Amino acid sequence: MASLGVGLHLIRKRGAGRSAAVERRNLLTVCRFSVKTLLDRSCFETIDDSSPEFVNFVSILEHILSHRLKGQTTWFGYESPRSFWDYIKTACSKVPHNCIRSIESMENVRSSRAKGRAWIRVVLMEKRLSEYISSALRDFKMTRRFYEDGAIMLGEEAGLLADTLIGLNTIDFSFCLKGEGVDGSCPAVIDYTPYLKFTQSADSISSDEEEMRTMGSSGSESSTPDKMATAASIFTEQSNLVTKCKRFEQKYRMALEQKGYLEELVRLREAQLSEAVSHNKALQQSLADTHLSHSLEKEQLEYIVLELQDQLTVLKNNDLRSRQELTAHLTNQWPSPVALDANAVALDTLLYRKSVGGQWEEYVDELTSSSFQEEFPESGAALCRHEPLPDVSRTVTHTESGGQTGATLAPPR
Repeated sequence: MASLGVGLHLIRKRGAGRSAAVERRNLLTVCRFSVKTLLDRSCFETIDDSSPEFVNFVSILEHILSHRLKGQTTWFGYESPRSFWDYIKTACSKVPHNCIRSIESMENVRSSRAKGRAWIRVVLMEKRLSEYISSALRDFKMTRRFYEDGAIMLGEEAGLLADTLIGLNTIDFSFCLKGEGVDGSCPAVIDYTPYLKFTQSADSISSDEEEMRTMGSSGSESSTPDKMATAASIFTEQSNLVTKCKRFEQKYRMALEQKGYLEELVRLREAQLSEAVSHNKALQQSLADTHLSHSLEKEQLEYIVLELQDQLTVLKNNDLRSRQELTAHLTNQWPSPVALDANAVALDTLLYRKSVGGQWEEYVDELTSSSFQEEFPESGAALCRHEPLPDVSRTVTHTESGGQTGATLAPPR
């Protein structure tokens, strides 16, 4: 029983996988046929909301974008249905000059499905549908977050879808965003009948109806006279030739339009490439100039630093030399201790002379003695000649070895 259950599970899984693959293939095939019918119709008339080919194409595109789309989980754990607009407005927000914000601000479009349908019409008029789909597919993480496994947007067929939609850029669409086409209450239903009769190959020129008329005319030739059969066959051949010429002319115009569009796209890309190359060269040249200027500035600053260091060394040497010269000059200007002692003794003598008066002669005799002159020759000679002594305001005290401390000269009693 366990093996039987496992076998049934595998059979169901394979059947579900086959059904998903068939569904993806059918949608992509019908989408390709729908794009072809739109291109054929655009050669004769303007495509708007009233064109059945466009209505069918929009329904197919909605089914592709909504294929295996995940629901939105609520607070209570339930999944509410979600529209493909929730994915588009998130994944295509990085497209330059996108129309997401303008569609969100439309007053007459309120539901999510209606905003998605309005977005399809706007990007078709802007000729940017393939650009939006390609930009959304490049954000694979975002696409994985919105779609389940087996979705068309997660498969390799999504790239083919973007390539198929690029042919719509040659069509001039004209839509009214306030009409019933953007009403979100109407479900998207695909009409498969126009494509069920599409049995011819890509190399075939005539349609199935023409081939049936040709077969019928060839079968009736045996039952009619020769002249009537010849006239009918000639008329049939002429009509077939006219129809084939019209088809050839239509395909030729379509090929010319696609060729013009691709040439314009190539010129635009070449201009963008040349602009990018020139901008890159300008940036490289600016970088080289900046590097060169920085190198020169660095060398100049290093030279200035070395020059300042040399000047600082010279200033230090000059300062040291000036200090030494000043110290030597001050040392030479200052009198010797012996001269200071002599001047101090002479000052004391002069003061005493003024105070005592009468005893000055005896004191002078003593000062002029040989012993005093030997000890203080300069002061004794000055006193003998009665010369003024130098102005000394303080008494020098000898602290060196062999000197006298607080020595003053007093007259004898």
